[in-house]
This record gives sequence, C-alpha cells and structure tokens, in this order.
Amino acid sequence: MRNASEWVESFRIALQQIAANRTRSILTGLGVGIGIIAVTLMGTAISGIDRGFDRSMSGFGDDLLYVEQWPWTTVNDYWEFRNRPDIKLSAADRLNQMIEANPNSLLDLAVPAPASIQTVICGKRQVSNVYTMGTTNEYAYLATTNCQKGRFINESETRGGRNVCVVGQDVASGLFNGEDPIGKVIRVRDHEYRIVGVFAKQGSFLGIFSWDSQVVIPLGSYIKYFKSNQENASIRVKVKDKTRIEDAKEELRGDFRRIRGLWPEQQDNFAINEQRALRSSIEPVKAGLAIAGFFITGLSLFVGAIGIMNITFVSVKERIREIGTRKALGARRRAILIQFLIEAVSICLLGGTFGIAMAFGLFMWIGSAFPDFPMQFSPMLMAAALCICVLTGIVSGFAPAWQASRLNPVDALRYE
Repeated sequence: MRNASEWVESFRIALQQIAANRTRSILTGLGVGIGIIAVTLMGTAISGIDRGFDRSMSGFGDDLLYVEQWPWTTVNDYWEFRNRPDIKLSAADRLNQMIEANPNSLLDLAVPAPASIQTVICGKRQVSNVYTMGTTNEYAYLATTNCQKGRFINESETRGGRNVCVVGQDVASGLFNGEDPIGKVIRVRDHEYRIVGVFAKQGSFLGIFSWDSQVVIPLGSYIKYFKSNQENASIRVKVKDKTRIEDAKEELRGDFRRIRGLWPEQQDNFAINEQRALRSSIEPVKAGLAIAGFFITGLSLFVGAIGIMNITFVSVKERIREIGTRKALGARRRAILIQFLIEAVSICLLGGTFGIAMAFGLFMWIGSAFPDFPMQFSPMLMAAALCICVLTGIVSGFAPAWQASRLNPVDALRYE
C-alpha cells in the first residue's frame, strides 16, 4: 500500500513541477522531440525503402532463372565476359527438350526473351528508352504481371510473327494521355505494331529503370526486324519449386553446359542470374545506409538527452530544501529517486509525442508531394519511439535523481 502511495505522490509532484515550469519543460522536451522526429522519419524511410526494394525485386520473379552472357553482380573482367559466345535463341528449344526428357526435372519451361532499347512513336508523341522484347505466347506463363487491358500475344500471333504488341503503363500514358490504347498503332524503328494489351502497373526498380516502360512483341517479328539485337538473347527459365531454386540452378547449369558442348575441365561461358543473387549484393548497401542513418539521428537524440539531464540537475539544485523537508518527514530515498525519474520521463514523453505528431505530418506531406517515394509509417514504429522516450528519460534522469535521493536531510535543510 505504501509503495502505491509513493508512486501516486511522485507522479503528482512531478506533474506539478512540469506545470509550474511549462516553458522550461517544453523547450527541454523539444530537444528530445527533434531526435524522435529524426529517428521516426529514418525508421519510416528505411522500412519504406525495404518495402520498395522488395516490390522492385518482384519484377524479376522469385521462381525465375535467367541464362545470359553477363552476371548481374559483377563489374570486373569485362573482356572475359565480352568474349563469351552469344546466347542463341535455339538454346531455349534445346532446354525444353531436356526438361521434357527428364521426368524428375526441377525446371518447368524455358522461354527466349531477346531485348533492346528503342524509341516508340505514335503521331507526334514519342517515348524514349523503352525496353523492347521479343518473346512467345508462353512468356505469359512466366510473367510477374497480367494485362490490365486487352490480352497478351497469342500462339497464332507468335507463330506468324504478326505486328502486334503489349505495352507498359508508361508507354500507354506517354503516347495516348489517358485514351484507350487498345487497337491503336505505334511505330518501333519504323515498323508499325497494333496494341492488343496493356500491362498492369509494376513500378520501377530502385528508381533505375521502370518496369512499365516496355513493349513486348512476338518473337518472329523481333527476329525479322531486330536481327542485330537477337543474337545475345536472354533465356528465362521457370522453376517448379522456388524453395529448391539452388538445386534447379545446378540442373540448369549442367543442361546448358551440355548445350554449349563444354568439357568437365572447362569453365562456364555463360551466367545464370536470379533475384536472390541481386538481393544479396544490395543487402550490405541497405545495412550500411541504415547504420549511418541511425547513427546520425542517434546523435540528435543524444543531444536531447543531455538537455534532459541538465535541466533535471537544475531542478534538483532548486529544490534541495524541499527534498530535505520531505526526507525529514519520512520520505524514503526510493520515493525521491522515483519522483525525479518520473519528471525526466514525463518531459521526454511530452517531447516524444510532439516529435511523433510532427513526423506523421511530414510523412503525410512527403507521401502527397512524392507519391512514388517508398515510405511506411507503422504503429510499431510509434510504439518503438515512445519506448525510446521512456528509456531516454530513465538514462538521462537517473544521475540527478540518484544525487537527489542521496542528499543528507540535515545538509539539505541548511542549504541556502
């Protein structure tokens, strides 16, 4: 019972002192509030970037392997990779034959996907740097997105190499400005293609390129009009079980070595790329950004904590006689300690609540001003910020509270 009354009395005295020194308490809490704004916004940005990164990576497909000349994650040994033999379109047919001949294969389907960067024109409008890919109707089985309007190219269009296409959202909006693009004709390198479908919006990959800036045409048409860009193709291979993608990758490696006619002692002259390899190479960069960001924001929070400690020491100094009187009347050291800790924590929570409110307002503003910028404000982040406030109050207020609790009541009553 006595412990409960001590806590109630400590809360009452602490809140009275904060109310009696409003300006000082608010200004002191602002230091912590600024630190909380920085920590909250940094956590929001990192969480959003992580979500945006996962969304960007989903465009590659977590159950797809890419047989290509170059590895995605290597920038050295340019001449070694440059001199590798081209990836031929016919290799996709050979791979599918091997897959069909092996009933226990972990591979499902191989689809050729040669591509190049082109400018797409319709009337007086044009869109540059468009990823233009030739493929078959089977690509729809591999694709990570569906058509929002219209349909994908069909088997007869693939076999006949007809001049039809499916476009991304950026191409559709850039050329037709809100009009229905289905049935409209566009020009790619002076060849006309009729639009039969529009992909659903996919977003961009880390802001480097947009998944929506693409045009897909039948493979036969691509071979006919883009002969110089078809030799070094990309072959996309779907895996039956993505939990066994490493085993599937080894199977694909063995099959492609057979297609290439490589001897056991010869090195691979091709690369097998996958989403996870790209992710693993970027993870250290993300971790470095997070560490640097939280270090910088932690400094601002540290400055706020120093302010709390300083003002609590001042408060103890101003109330030495009061502390002596309370001790003379029977107040225990623990009660004095709790009182000043509660006062420090309350000021931190006051500043922290202000900081969270400001951070949420900035989050809403950034979201409306830059809708494509990945940010995510979560209740868990708010709870973590409040916990940081409480911890900051305890750490910064403990030393002055301990000093107050250890005062000799006789010396305190004599203090002038």
